[in-house]
Amino acid sequence: MPETRCLAFVTDAFGGRGGIARYNRDFLEALAESGTISVIDVLPRHAPDRVLTPAGITQAPSPHGKLAYILGAFAAAFRRRRDLVFCGHLHLAPLAAVIARLVGAKLLVQMHGIEAWQPPSRLQRAAVETAHLVLCVSRHTRAAVLGWARIAPERVLVLPNTVGECFTPGDGSGLKAALGLEGKRVLLTVGRIDSRERYKGHDRVIDAMPALLARGHNVVYVIVGEGDDRGWLEKRARERRVGDRVLLLGAVGRERLVEIYRMADLFVMPSTGEGFGIAFLEAMACGTPTLGLATAGASDALADGELGALTSEEDLAAAIARLLEAPPPDASALSALTRARFGHEPFRTQLGAQWDRLLEPS
Repeated sequence: MPETRCLAFVTDAFGGRGGIARYNRDFLEALAESGTISVIDVLPRHAPDRVLTPAGITQAPSPHGKLAYILGAFAAAFRRRRDLVFCGHLHLAPLAAVIARLVGAKLLVQMHGIEAWQPPSRLQRAAVETAHLVLCVSRHTRAAVLGWARIAPERVLVLPNTVGECFTPGDGSGLKAALGLEGKRVLLTVGRIDSRERYKGHDRVIDAMPALLARGHNVVYVIVGEGDDRGWLEKRARERRVGDRVLLLGAVGRERLVEIYRMADLFVMPSTGEGFGIAFLEAMACGTPTLGLATAGASDALADGELGALTSEEDLAAAIARLLEAPPPDASALSALTRARFGHEPFRTQLGAQWDRLLEPS
């Protein structure tokens, strides 16, 4: 399809934060690089950071308020011909479906995780059922969508997250010394500390620390991420008498994040609600062993235990202890295996195969 023009509705992408923004950026960049799309116009709901877009992608300023976003969406839709409407979140699907139908474009809907695990509103479900293709980041999310949507299974496909090229193995001892953590075993979680997202399991790691200390493990728990739950986590750490062993670093830049992954002895995110968990990929690409719960999308990110370890909530402390006591994996080998499965080239290859299906005549 020559001169294919795409309009993308996203909660956030360029200038956004978190795993969904990262996925949307990676997806849209891969489309732009593929050469199959001549124009990609992005309309975000939020873009708190400085916006930098690659060639072939233009992102409008984020409108203030829902009505302004809807009006901006219709204006963008009719500004030029549209062949494809990309909807980057279930919550935007009704708007995207209406616009796709009005302009005669194909509709592609992206599903991430917990937002799609329970039956959505009637309008959202109807919108998804009109999509030409639905992409899901994990098998768990795909199964959930097929459980509530009346849609042919071959139109619901899995396209997992990919990991950035900057996440590579290296020496993290300098940062470890700068933070005063020399001689300690560093447990790490990277993820928002939001009271609405306590499923990520920061508190589970804090609760496991007394048992680890009792077994002789000189551990410290480093948390990277922003949100409103800092006080709650600090209080929980004090109640467990490990307040001096929990270090909350807040939000950090990309370069510092890579250093933090490298200094960690174990990345652990015992989340019960991850659609996928891109932080698992980042840690493993840096050569850091990882641990997650054998539930939801984490199983996909950890390759069913081939790349990272999986455990249950009940066995969390024992699993952490086992991994701390085991010889560390070869960092370069772990990084290479992670990229072979989740690097940019595999991501582009999978996207290309699915893209061919989307562009088939209706």
